Amino acid sequence: MRFKYLVIFCLIILVLFFQIAEAKRAMTVDDLFGMGRVSDPQVSPDGKWIAYTVTNYSMETNKSNSDIWLVSIDGQTVKQLTTSEKGDSQPRWKPDGSQLAFISSRNGTPQIYLINIKGGEANPLTSISTGASAPIWSPDGKYLAFVSEVYPDLKTDAENAARDKELEKSPVKARLIDNLLYRHWNSWREGKRQHIFIVDAASGIFRDLTPGDFDSPTIALGGTNDFNFSPDSKELAFTRNADPMVAISTNNDIFIVPVTGGEAKKITENPANDNNPIYSPDGKYMAYRAMARPGFEADEDDIILYERTTGKKVNLTEKYDRSVGEIIFSPASKTIYFNAEDYGRLKIYSISIKTGEIKTIVDKNFSNQLQITPDGKTLVFRLQSAVLPFEVFKIDVNGQNLVQLTYTNKLRLAELALQPVEDFKFKSFDGIEVHGLLVKPPLFDAGKKYPLVYLIHGGPQGGWSDDFHYRWNSQMFAAPGYVVALVNFRGSKGYGQKFCDMVSQNWGGGPYQDLMSGLDYLTATYNFIEKDKIVAAGASYGGYMINWIATQTGRFKALISHAGAFDATSKYGSTEELWFPEWEFNGTPYENPELYEKWSPSTYAKNLKKFKTPTLVIHGANDFRVPETQGFQMFTALQRNGVPSQFLYFPDEDHFIQKPQNAKLWWKTVYGWIQKWVNQ
Repeated sequence: MRFKYLVIFCLIILVLFFQIAEAKRAMTVDDLFGMGRVSDPQVSPDGKWIAYTVTNYSMETNKSNSDIWLVSIDGQTVKQLTTSEKGDSQPRWKPDGSQLAFISSRNGTPQIYLINIKGGEANPLTSISTGASAPIWSPDGKYLAFVSEVYPDLKTDAENAARDKELEKSPVKARLIDNLLYRHWNSWREGKRQHIFIVDAASGIFRDLTPGDFDSPTIALGGTNDFNFSPDSKELAFTRNADPMVAISTNNDIFIVPVTGGEAKKITENPANDNNPIYSPDGKYMAYRAMARPGFEADEDDIILYERTTGKKVNLTEKYDRSVGEIIFSPASKTIYFNAEDYGRLKIYSISIKTGEIKTIVDKNFSNQLQITPDGKTLVFRLQSAVLPFEVFKIDVNGQNLVQLTYTNKLRLAELALQPVEDFKFKSFDGIEVHGLLVKPPLFDAGKKYPLVYLIHGGPQGGWSDDFHYRWNSQMFAAPGYVVALVNFRGSKGYGQKFCDMVSQNWGGGPYQDLMSGLDYLTATYNFIEKDKIVAAGASYGGYMINWIATQTGRFKALISHAGAFDATSKYGSTEELWFPEWEFNGTPYENPELYEKWSPSTYAKNLKKFKTPTLVIHGANDFRVPETQGFQMFTALQRNGVPSQFLYFPDEDHFIQKPQNAKLWWKTVYGWIQKWVNQ
C-alpha cells in the first residue's frame, strides 16, 4: 500500500514539473524593465559583507530608482540598507567598517551621505551646490575625494552657485562657444570642468584639489578608477588630458597631487592613452593601463607597473594579445587581477608581478566590477550571461568554487523560457576565422523553421558577448519566435589587436564581407533557419552597417537602423570626439575626402537596384555622438527613392533609449516592422 501511494506521489510531482516547465513563456518588455539591475559590489573592510546597488525601473512613472543593499559573504543574509525615493548609489565603506558613504539626491542635488552600518538615518556630509559623485575614502578614514563639475574660472562654491542661478533665471539661453568638445555624448559642457574635491569626513569642509581649466578626471577614454589615494593617504593619483584641443586627442596622462594641495605632477610621457591608476597596498608600485598609438581609442590596453621610488616602468602584458579592462591589486601586492574580452566573453585573469605569468580564473559569461576580500583569498564581482542579468558572485582566487550570492530576479526568471548562447565559427571571404553567437527562440522545436534576426554590434571596436543586454537583448529579439545571430566581424574586441585593427579605414569593406560570409554559413549550416526570411538590425556602427547594407544588397527582407551614420563627412562636422573619425578615416574630410566618400552609404543611395529594402530608421534628438541629422538624411534618402520606410524619432533620448515607456514603444515598433516584412 505504501508503495502504491509513493508511486502516485511521484506521478503527481512529475505532472507538476512538466506543467511548470510548459508554463514558461517568452520574455516581454515588462519583464526586461521589471528586473532589478545589480551593480557596484563593494567588500567591507572585515570581508564579511558586500554592499551593492539595485536599480529598479517603473513603467508607470517612466523613471528609475536605486537603493543600496547588503549581502553577507556567505550569501545567507540579504538586506536592504536604504529606501529613498530619490535614488541612492555608489556605496563606499569607511576603512574601519563602521559607516558607508554613498551618493543620494534625496534633498535635491546629489551629495555624499554617511550611514551607520548598525542602523539609523543617513546624514549628508557634503553640501556643494554643483553636486558630488564618485566618492572614495582615504585609507586613514579622514577624508573622502569626490568629483564635481564647476566653472574653472571661479574660486568658491558660492560663486558657482550664483552663476548657475543667474543662468537659470536668464531668459536668454544662447551659448557663446570658443572651443571644441563643447558638448559630449548627450550633454552640453556649459563652460564647466570636472574637478576632484577633498572633504573632511568629520567637518564636511571641502576644497578643490585639481583647480584649472582641465577635466580631472578625464571625461573620455578613462578607466573604472581614474583617481585613487596612495596607501599612506598623502597623495592622490588621477587621469587628465592636458592637450590644448581635447576633441582631437586621446592623450590622457597620470598625474599625482599632494592631498594637502599644490601643483599636480605628471608621471607619464606616453602620447597615447594612460588611465586607471591604482596603488599597490604596500605602496611600492602604481599600476595603470596604457595604449601605444596616439589618436586610436581602440588600441590594446596594457598593464604598466610603475615603481614609485625609481620611476621605472614595466609593461606586464606586452606579450598578451588582449585588451585589459579593470585592474585590482591583491592585498599582498604580488598579483594583479584583471578582466579582458575573449571570444564573446569577459573573463577574469591574474598576473604575477614578479614572473608575468597569467592564469585564467573565470572563463565563461561576462564578469566585471572586480573586488577582493581583505585576506586575499576571494574575488567578488558581478556576473551576467544571456540568460541571467547581473548578480553578485564570488570565487576563490585559484579559480575554484564559483558561487552566486544574490538572486535579485530569481522569481521572474523562473517564469521565462530563455535560451543560452551557442558559439559558431566560420571562414570568411579571405580565409580569416570569424566567431559568432547564436540564440534560439523560446520553446525551440528543431523540427520547425524560424526567421533569422541578424544583429550587428556598434563600436565598431565592440563585440557581442554572452551577456544580458538591457537595450539590444538577444532574448527579446528571439522572443517572438526568431533565431538570433550575432557575428563578431573584424574590428571586434576579444580576438587580438590585429583583428581589431582590420576595421579602421575599411568600414564598409571587410566587416561587411564578414557579415555576408557569416550569413552564408548560417543558412547553409542550420536547417531550422528560413533562408528567405532574414532581417538585420544594428545600432551606432551597427546602424551605419545597416545603412551600408541598404545600399549594397537586397538580400534582407527588412532592415532596422538605430543611431546610424549615413554621411561620414557631415557627421564629422557635427560629432564631438573628433579623434575617432580622424583615425577611422585617416584624417579630416578636408585632407582625405576620398575615404569619407568611399565608405559613406550616402554615396551609394543612387543605386536604386539595390537601395530598396524596407528600412526602419530610429534616432534620438540628444545623440551628440551620431547626431540626429544622420537619421534625417537616411530617412530622406529612403523616402526620396521610394523605399518603404518609417522614422521613429525620440525628442527626449540620446544615443540610447533609456526611459521605460520609450523602450516599450521601441520594441513595439521594431517587432511590428519585423513581423510586417518578414512574412511578405
